[in-house]
Amino acid sequence: MKKITVLLLICLFSVPVLFAQKNKIAIAIHGGAGTIKKENMTPELEKSYHEILKLALDSGYLVLEKGGTSLDAIEVTIKILENSPLFNAGKGAVFANNGKNELDAAIMDGKTLKAGAVAGLTTIKNPIMAAKEVMLNSKHVLLTGEGAEVFAKKQGLQSVDPNYFHTDKRFEQLQKTKAAEQDTTGSIKVEKTDKYGTVGAVALDQYGNLAAGTSTGGMNNKKYGRVGDTPIIGAGTYANNETCAISCTGHGEFFIRAVVAYDISALMEYKNLSLKKASEKVVLEKLVKMGGEGGLIAIDKNGNVSLPFNSEGMYRGYKKANGELKTAIYKE
Repeated sequence: MKKITVLLLICLFSVPVLFAQKNKIAIAIHGGAGTIKKENMTPELEKSYHEILKLALDSGYLVLEKGGTSLDAIEVTIKILENSPLFNAGKGAVFANNGKNELDAAIMDGKTLKAGAVAGLTTIKNPIMAAKEVMLNSKHVLLTGEGAEVFAKKQGLQSVDPNYFHTDKRFEQLQKTKAAEQDTTGSIKVEKTDKYGTVGAVALDQYGNLAAGTSTGGMNNKKYGRVGDTPIIGAGTYANNETCAISCTGHGEFFIRAVVAYDISALMEYKNLSLKKASEKVVLEKLVKMGGEGGLIAIDKNGNVSLPFNSEGMYRGYKKANGELKTAIYKE
């Protein structure tokens, strides 16, 4: 009888804890940062961006609401963004100088600090799934090129003809950028949005676990097998239950050199900065001094969200347990 009473007491005290955690679940996403101007956006296109951002948020949040893990929510959310030609990931990826779409992705579990990443994929439909398989079913963190493709196919992931990733808009961007490189008059101008962009998600589940994921087509006209910050753990993607989960977007070379994602976590852990102060210090101060442009999404272990960026715009949004949902594109 005494044992039963103890068990009942444990259960009674556990219920409020679980309830409190469920009231902290949250998810945030981004779809790339850069020179995003309202005057260059049609009302129809702007509406399309808000709709797909909301769909991704609702889908990921539903996973969390039903008791799914932050990792599962990240995968579901990013797959939606990868399948949309509106973003520089998956179907809408930019082209490398060789005329191919070369895709990178990463995912990280804040509970275990395990991570998986892939780079240079050309036939795997959803790179974020490949990154997750690397984390769960290999001894490695980062796989690249042909080896990454072989591994992903062995895990049963869907492969597609490389033409699946082709979109006319991105191909035209490549041709314009190549023409600008050969232009000696300076008459051909290339917008910064032609150069880089990414999608990503960060989430906190009801079990108190954080996760982060990022997926990208990289930089338009990239050469020599270039790999950016997205699959570099600690640079473009990072998650730690003790601090935060981060997914970055922008000029990857700067994010790698500044180790942006981990730097925010370190500022929180060692200097006791809040998520907002740490993320804004890195994005609005450190990156700016280096000349780096872009932004990131971040969430901490209490469900607080921060979405700083130093570019003209960033496709972004979040959804919290209190019902608050927001999507945005431009600076406010």
